[in-house]
Amino acid sequence: MNTEHSQMAAQQRVHELIAQHAPLETTLDAIADWLAILLPDATVAFMRYDARRCTLSLLPSRRFSPAFIERLQEVRVGPGAASFGSAAFERRPVVSEDIARDPRWEDFRDAALAEGFRACWSNPVMTADGQLLGTFGTYYRTPRKPTPASERLLLQAAALIALALVRDRQEHRLHLLERGMEASPIGMAMAEATNPDYPIVYANRAFCTLSGYPLEEVLGRNCRFLQGPDTDREQIARIRAAVTDQREVEATLLNYRKDGTPFWNRLSISPVFDAAGRCSHFIGFQQDITEQRQQAERLRYQASHDLLTGLANRGTFDDRLAEAFAAGRAQGRRLAVLHLDLDGFKSINDGLGPHIGNRMLVAVARRLEALIGPDHILARLVSDEFAVLLPSIDGCPDATALAERLLEGLAAPLEVEGQPLHISSSIGIACSGDDTDHPHEVLQRADLALEEAKRQGRNTWQWYRGRQVEQALGDVLLRNDLHTALSDGQFELLYQPMVEALNGRIGGIEALVRWRHPQRGLVSPEAFIPLAEHSGQIIPLGRWVLRQACREMAKLHARGGRTVPVAVNISSLQFRRDGFLDEVLGILTETGLPPALLELEVTESVLLDGAELAIELIDTLRGHGVRVALDDFGTGFSSLSYLRDLPIDKVKLDRSFICDTLHNPRSAAIVQGIITMAHHMGLVVVAEGIETVEQQQELARRGADLLQGYLFSRPLPLAGLAALPERLPAATSSPSGSDP
Repeated sequence: MNTEHSQMAAQQRVHELIAQHAPLETTLDAIADWLAILLPDATVAFMRYDARRCTLSLLPSRRFSPAFIERLQEVRVGPGAASFGSAAFERRPVVSEDIARDPRWEDFRDAALAEGFRACWSNPVMTADGQLLGTFGTYYRTPRKPTPASERLLLQAAALIALALVRDRQEHRLHLLERGMEASPIGMAMAEATNPDYPIVYANRAFCTLSGYPLEEVLGRNCRFLQGPDTDREQIARIRAAVTDQREVEATLLNYRKDGTPFWNRLSISPVFDAAGRCSHFIGFQQDITEQRQQAERLRYQASHDLLTGLANRGTFDDRLAEAFAAGRAQGRRLAVLHLDLDGFKSINDGLGPHIGNRMLVAVARRLEALIGPDHILARLVSDEFAVLLPSIDGCPDATALAERLLEGLAAPLEVEGQPLHISSSIGIACSGDDTDHPHEVLQRADLALEEAKRQGRNTWQWYRGRQVEQALGDVLLRNDLHTALSDGQFELLYQPMVEALNGRIGGIEALVRWRHPQRGLVSPEAFIPLAEHSGQIIPLGRWVLRQACREMAKLHARGGRTVPVAVNISSLQFRRDGFLDEVLGILTETGLPPALLELEVTESVLLDGAELAIELIDTLRGHGVRVALDDFGTGFSSLSYLRDLPIDKVKLDRSFICDTLHNPRSAAIVQGIITMAHHMGLVVVAEGIETVEQQQELARRGADLLQGYLFSRPLPLAGLAALPERLPAATSSPSGSDP
């Protein structure tokens, strides 16, 4: 939405500059800025035609070196004069997909390649009667050809450039100005400012198309005829106040076409002053953003709902749980969570196929919705797991009565595509209490109770009964061993590279801690990291990992090794601990590692104690040169609000979220949406868990910046990392379709 708004604002500025007779250089710069939004990897060039000498000359610009500007002066128009000379000669667009191979670039190839250009798309700029004014081109640093959409955009840009050039020639100024406004896809209308009713005196074709009114029914009327019963009165008041004050104003209104259909109108109004400084007119720019609004609503829905069942997803459930937890503490109320896991669902899914399995999940969701109370919140957490939140309970019987009702309701067969299917559920129940410090602990305890219900034979419910169900004996012993593991030197660091998606060059590394237990051997991080977090050992362990990674990277760089940032995972407990900032800065000073080569990976759980403190700390870290990445995005607590709120540099898509991108169009669409939104916010996107060439090519095609996974390298000790080549297997295609 921000990019679309910037695009509209930039195009509006072009029209305003043309209407205000601004200097040609200013107008062309504004056109270049507008194109930079739509074609961010293009370099825009304008060449002016000298009819007397039949030559083209590149207009000076900060976008080109002096040598390149000098080389492209007084170039004679002809079929062999690169793409711009050919476009001027043939009076049609000419595309050079690869300057290095295009024979038309023979005389200018050295200059273009020295400038770093590999492709050029040129359009002639002509008046309405066919008079050549010059050429307009976009240069690219990789070989490529235009898409139909970009061809239309270049033609529209050429029309705007023609308008600007002709405006510079007095005899055609007003004529081409009107043509440009008529050709604009943005609705424009001018109202007379000296008349108290502000009648419309001009409207372009786009305005008439947008509103559905013919021009004769528009002229002479106040634009309030577009308003309707649901138009925001506060926005109307803002517009009227701005018009009275003769100042610019922007608003988004629900307007109505002549046939009564509503549309969302992004409106921008600017005063137009005459030579005496009096406001003579107001010009309004109008754009139908209904589709964008609907798309935004769809994205918001997808971010908060499970797309299969339509229930709330894990992120939404966590948000509601946090809200109910805070309200309960403030009002002295307790809440309860029921965690459900369908018994035997895997056999149904494997035996009858995923299609029937999905239909079964939908049927279960509808059955559960019919059984819960109006104030309860039902969510699908993952796969065949559901959760119910009771925001306020009077006592245990409230939760147990609901659990009995759910078990009884699921006992009746579910009809899926004409056949009755039976399913049961195990249910874990937990409620908040004096020993509950965080909302997520309630769900964790319900999950522990769920495991106990499964151990008791399934198709039953079980309350969380305390520590005896939290840990098996082996976990208890492992937790005890954690206390001595660090002092005994049992931990070690491995490093896994992150490679640039398009060329395979190593662009970063991640430090990964491993525990080599003297009796158990290599202990999985999935086993000891949760124990470390629960016991508090994550603090000294995290400190050791950070210091060791910085020390080893500093030594590697001192020996002339590759200079890439190292990413270190930071626990939310470590991140929120007092003195964490001083600890990071102290370790950097101690080891000599430049702050720019350190990246801290955090998860959304850093927000559990409040977003403001986390945002402030991340901003401070970035101010010292340390970058911050959001890890495991796409699972767990993931929410689009985190992308909006956290001042991060990078987003890492979790491996479990992208593993089926190749085969699941919905997952692929969500991955693409996250990548696109992240790029619009200036964030680097890392895709984890890349294990096949197909996954590599798919994520590269979708625009991921960095890739990480076993396809490129398993986690290695420092010596193994140093021995890796500069490039690891790279994708064979890029998001733009060009060669890497």
